Amino acid sequence: MGINNIILLLGGLGLFLFGMSYMGEGLELAAGPKMKDLLEKLTRNRVIGFLLGMLVTVVIQSSSATTVMVMGFINAGIMDLAQAAGVIMGANIGTTITSIIIALDVSGIAPLCICIGAAMMLYTKKKNIRYTGQVILGFGMLFLGLDTMSGAMAPLKDSQVFQEFILNAKNPLLGFLVGLVFCSVIQSSSAAVGVIQALAMQGLMPLHFGAYIICGINVGSATPALLSSFNAKNNAKRAALIYLTFNVIGSIIFIPLTMITPITSMIEAVVPDPKFRISMYHIIFKLVTGMILLPCINWVVTFTYKLVPKKEHESAFRLQYIDPDMQGSPAVMSLQVEKEVNRMADLVCENLEAASNGLINADISETHNIQEREQIIDYLAAAITDYLVKANSTEMPEKVARYLGDTFHVINDLEQIGDHAVKICMQTEKCAGARMTYSKSAKSDLEKIYEADRKLLGDALEYFKENEISAEEWFKFKKTEKKINRNISKAQSGHMERMKSGKCGSEQGLTFIEALNSYSRIVNHVSNIAEIRSINRLEAMRKIV
Repeated sequence: MGINNIILLLGGLGLFLFGMSYMGEGLELAAGPKMKDLLEKLTRNRVIGFLLGMLVTVVIQSSSATTVMVMGFINAGIMDLAQAAGVIMGANIGTTITSIIIALDVSGIAPLCICIGAAMMLYTKKKNIRYTGQVILGFGMLFLGLDTMSGAMAPLKDSQVFQEFILNAKNPLLGFLVGLVFCSVIQSSSAAVGVIQALAMQGLMPLHFGAYIICGINVGSATPALLSSFNAKNNAKRAALIYLTFNVIGSIIFIPLTMITPITSMIEAVVPDPKFRISMYHIIFKLVTGMILLPCINWVVTFTYKLVPKKEHESAFRLQYIDPDMQGSPAVMSLQVEKEVNRMADLVCENLEAASNGLINADISETHNIQEREQIIDYLAAAITDYLVKANSTEMPEKVARYLGDTFHVINDLEQIGDHAVKICMQTEKCAGARMTYSKSAKSDLEKIYEADRKLLGDALEYFKENEISAEEWFKFKKTEKKINRNISKAQSGHMERMKSGKCGSEQGLTFIEALNSYSRIVNHVSNIAEIRSINRLEAMRKIV
């Protein structure tokens, strides 16, 4: 091979990789949202998850994209690691469809596909048509790249050195390492198998050696997942390890199997086309490994926990009390919801306390913990709301239905209070960044307002737990609320006096005002929570007036 052939080979490989990626992106844009919904709803059964992983990967042409979806569901608490393992194993098998498409060799229509795809993308405005055009264009580029690679490698047939190497290449370790390194470099198992098929098209890749290369390619295909998980959460690391474990175990099974059994000879006897032989071995590797490991999912998950030990906080992104399948009586359902809401409320109170203490003491040490708890609060708000929507579609006693309906509003107010706690924390960070501190009187105002807010929130949550608030309690509550608002107004006026006298700078002033605004908004949301449980509210309001 001359330098021109090498350049042509690299250009063909680049076109092949880009075409496959572009086609996969188009398929994902067209079908991705529906695939996400399917994954989210149908993965509780490991067999269904396995089959669904295959289906999704066949549709979007990327096991990596499927794995990314799965990692997102794991982090959101929608899917546990055992469910994810089934989907990942299915995705491993679904990715073999690319090798079948390549084996069909429709490179003759590649230029036509490029023309049609480009026209659909350039001259239409409808998204679905553009996505379809992207798929067709990517498909054409993929096969044009494959045809270019095949043509660039044609001179190898006349190379005595290469022919002798291929004829004598029977070392399993050598073939495995070639496949491992090659796939790790180009970051795509489908592309790596495609190159092997391009060699087979020229009669330059006997199956007895190509089989070992495929084993190495499959292990190397875990490289992108492993690299992307380095800075990810621990469950994402475990998901990547599940992907790696699948292919390592497959190689441990198939390398000896290929050495001591006539599996490659049997494939050659049944399949005449060299490209299809490579594809057939690749499919058998994935299918057999999947069938062996599917019943052992729990073992695989346990193994990944030994490699990446579990930490206490990892279980936070899930519903701890609610039965996601909504089993049990309505009374049990309402009890589960109550416990989950109480858990969310505790996190909100914890964040409000930490953010307020940080603001008063100019301490940013709790910032990271506040942000982590806020993520859990947001997750709980969404997950509990989804559950309530499903629960409300079932028949239940009026009292339970009313409680669940009230809970919708409480969750929203709790989430808003959590957001304001984060905003207070942001004011602390601004002060720390500019090395600003509040005056003694400003700190005193903030402390007084925070303590009143915290007590008011505690009272409101207690009323919600007790399921009622009397007219007298409501009157007292509203009286306290008005007092807090007056104190906030006084603090704002005092702040203006300090600014006029030069005791406080404008930057400090802005953070102080923003913090007061957050405390004022918190009072409003706390009042909403208490109002849900008020009895004889009109009578109480008349007393206030």
